[in-house]
Amino acid sequence: MGPKRINLALQGGGAHGAFTWGVLDVLLACEDVEIAAISGTSAGALNGAALKSGLVAGGRAEARATLAWLWGQIGAVQDMRLASWLSDMAPATRAMSQALEYSLPYSLGDIVARATSPYAYGPFYRHPLERIVRNLRFDEVCAPEGPDLHVCATNVRTGKIRVFSGDEIGPEALLASACLPTLFQAVEIAEPDGTTQAYWDGGYTGNPALHPLYDPGLPDDIVVVNINPIYRPDLPYAPQEILNRINEISFNASLLRDLRAIAFVKRLIAEGKVAPGAMKDVAVHMIADDTLMRDLSVATKVVPSPVVLARLKSAGEAAAQAFLDAHLGDIGVRGTVDLEAMFG
Repeated sequence: MGPKRINLALQGGGAHGAFTWGVLDVLLACEDVEIAAISGTSAGALNGAALKSGLVAGGRAEARATLAWLWGQIGAVQDMRLASWLSDMAPATRAMSQALEYSLPYSLGDIVARATSPYAYGPFYRHPLERIVRNLRFDEVCAPEGPDLHVCATNVRTGKIRVFSGDEIGPEALLASACLPTLFQAVEIAEPDGTTQAYWDGGYTGNPALHPLYDPGLPDDIVVVNINPIYRPDLPYAPQEILNRINEISFNASLLRDLRAIAFVKRLIAEGKVAPGAMKDVAVHMIADDTLMRDLSVATKVVPSPVVLARLKSAGEAAAQAFLDAHLGDIGVRGTVDLEAMFG
C-alpha cells in the first residue's frame, strides 16, 4: 500500500509562516504521506514554491534543505540552528512580542507606514523579499513534475482573487501574493489577455484559495496549515490589540468562507440532494497552534526575529507530529475537522 496522498492549503501570515516550515519539515520526513497539490498565499506561497522546487530538484531531503535556506534568508541567519539554541535563553514568546510591538523603532515605523504611501519612496523603492524570491529555481517551481502549485493574489482594481498556476508562477506572482498594500507597492503583472494588472496580498481574497484543490484528479483530503488564530477568548482593548485582531479576522475571512461552503456541500451529499460524484466530498484536516499564535502579533509578522522563527518552526514540527500521531489513519477515510461544530 502506497503513501497517503494529501493536498496542502498554506495560509499567509508574514514571518509566522515559519510555523508552516516546521509542519512541512515533518510531513516531508514522513514516507507515509505524499503531497499531491499545494495552494498557498503570501508566506504560504513562498513555502509552497520552496517545497516544490526542492522536491523536483532532489526529493524530500532537497525540499527540506530549500525550506531551511528560505527561512535562513528571511531571518538573515546563515545557520538557523544557532537561533534555535539561543531561543532557550530568550524571554517568553509573549514578552518578546510585546517588547517588539511597543518598542520605539516599531511604533515609529508603524506610524510612518500608516501616514505615508509606499509610492513615496520613488526610485529608491524595492520589495524587501525580491532578492530572496528571485533566487528560487523557477524552472523547478513551474515544472509539470511534482505537486501542483497554486499561488493566490488579489487584483487591486477588481477586488477579485487571482490564482497563478503552472508556468504562470514567476517571481512577480510570489511577490504579489505577499504584497501588503500599506508597506509595498502593488505588483504589476502582464496577463495572457494583453492587459497589465496590479496585485496585492492574496490574504484578502483567498488565504489560501481552496477551489484549485477540488480538481477530480486530486485526493479528497485537504490539510489546512492555519497560522492566524480563528478564536481569541479575550476581548481586545488596547489599540495594538484591536488592530491585531482586525488583521487576524481579515486574513481568516476567506478561509472560513471556503470551509463554510465545504460544510454546505457535504451536507447536501449526506442528504442525497446531489448526484453521487457530482460534487467533491472534501475531507478537511487542520494543523495549527492557536495558543502560540495568540501570544504573537502583527509586529512579529513583519519583523522576522530569528529567535521567534526558531520557536515557530519548533511549534510547527510538534503540531504536525501530533496530527500524524492522531490522524494519519484518518487520511483517505474521513475529515478530522468538525465543520458542523465550527459553523454551528
